[in-house]
Amino acid sequence: MAATKLIQASQVLATRFWRVLFLGMLIVLHLSAMRGAGDPWARALMLAHFGLFILWQPFMRSAQRLTPIQTIGMVVISVAMLFFLNWWLLALWVSVLAGIVGGKVFLFQARWLRRFYLVVLFYLVALLLLWIVPNTFLAHGLPPEIESLAEYGLPLLFLVMAIVPAEPDSAETPQIVDFLYSTLIFLLLMVLVLGTFAFMRVGSVQYAQALTSSLLTIAVVLLLLSLAWNPRAGFTGLSMYFSRYLLSIGLPFEQWLYILAELSQTESRPERFLKEACAGLGRLQWVAGGYWHTAGDSGEFGTVSRHTVEYTSPAMHLRVFTRTAPSPSLIWHFHLLGQMLGEFYVAKLREEKLQQQTYLQAVHETGARMTHEIRNLLQSLKVLCGAAEREPDPGILAALMRKQLPMIAQRLQQSVDKLKKPDADIGNMITAQDWWERFQASYQNRGIEFETGDMDDTTLVPTELFDSAGDNFLQNALRKTKLDPSVTVRARFACRQTIDLTVTDSGAPVAPGVLQRLLRGPVPSRSGYGIGLYQTARLAEVSGYAIAISSNEHGKVGFTLSGEAKRPAAAD
Repeated sequence: MAATKLIQASQVLATRFWRVLFLGMLIVLHLSAMRGAGDPWARALMLAHFGLFILWQPFMRSAQRLTPIQTIGMVVISVAMLFFLNWWLLALWVSVLAGIVGGKVFLFQARWLRRFYLVVLFYLVALLLLWIVPNTFLAHGLPPEIESLAEYGLPLLFLVMAIVPAEPDSAETPQIVDFLYSTLIFLLLMVLVLGTFAFMRVGSVQYAQALTSSLLTIAVVLLLLSLAWNPRAGFTGLSMYFSRYLLSIGLPFEQWLYILAELSQTESRPERFLKEACAGLGRLQWVAGGYWHTAGDSGEFGTVSRHTVEYTSPAMHLRVFTRTAPSPSLIWHFHLLGQMLGEFYVAKLREEKLQQQTYLQAVHETGARMTHEIRNLLQSLKVLCGAAEREPDPGILAALMRKQLPMIAQRLQQSVDKLKKPDADIGNMITAQDWWERFQASYQNRGIEFETGDMDDTTLVPTELFDSAGDNFLQNALRKTKLDPSVTVRARFACRQTIDLTVTDSGAPVAPGVLQRLLRGPVPSRSGYGIGLYQTARLAEVSGYAIAISSNEHGKVGFTLSGEAKRPAAAD
């Protein structure tokens, strides 16, 4: 709190300093105008006035370096004021200064600051019309009452400016001027001055009458323009052409959109992205502050004001405090930007969720696949251990070991290689005849009936796919034999034009609720989650094969792996 008060106090002091500088600039201008354009001291005072204007000017930062062109321009203006100052040049300069001040009146400024600039604008217009323009046009001088009003009445406005409360106004940033409003005010003043001159010369009337006629003419023209702006005859009018200005509230929006696009590429965390984007939104001229909140986080930026604009979406809520009551076009702009920010934020949430799901899916699939393969290898090792306990002949046992252990070691090595490089293509091809013989040897003495169909010695099959499919089919069937010893298991393999590996058992059928999602994803059941079949089905799909439930009735439950037979390419 102490730091905040200290910052506010420093801002108020800075505003008062610029206020004093600005008042000094106007006082010097008033003294110069009262002495007359031809007076040497008036020219010196105008040079001092121009120096104070350079210090106050709202176009460049105080620390900015002047370019050669800018320096030459200042020198030219100083020389013109020092050697060529006249009433016409003074009228032009006061009109430009009134346009600059008028452009600041219509901006989103603090209440008392806006009133201060209104008083300044009134003073400059009064100085122009009551003193400078009459001295330009009238050769015989002004009436005494007008001279007294200009000399002693207008300085009273300086006291009004001095007592207007000073409010902090972002002294660390350059002042802002609305170019369109400044140009319109300058042009209106020029039209008023030149129109008055034309009425005096053409109509041979007095200055007061010419000024009144010029004011009435400008008022009628503005009235006609307002009718053309929003006509009642059913067409859009000039407002349609002016909408380009309304829809280009300017570079601040474009700059914020650029920041938004940059953040979308560099920031991956959704909450951090939203925080930085809202901080960029707070740099806009009409934004005083705001706050945002989502389901898991919230934040705020800037200061609070009584004018607010809100945007709400299912993913976020954004509330912005504006310096003054926003116009309908500004509200529309804000809703558009809020929608864009919401879409970017939702995209970041989806990206983060997708990354998490991809990571979890990779871990789950890799672990599940390795678990099934290791479990199948463990079953093969148990079979060998059982044979070693039951087989009395050492010769038969040694032959069985020599035949089975290399295959188990080879499959274990393949599992380790896949764990190191899950995306590597390590699937070897083997002839269907060799694979079938090796598969039968792996499950001999397990009570399985093997049936061999038509075989083609030249047919090749992917080793990994058929090992996984055969192991999963038989392991699921053998699991039923543990629950019911009367269940029989039968495996049939045939390959001619097509390849068919079918394993059937006489156990209970697959439940309808499990059958609907089996082979499409993990499903809960009494004996597991069907992850092995799901992984094998995906591997079969990648390899150009298909796994299907060939039968599902009591006493006959079968799974089939089928596909077109692949033969080695003929040598040239």
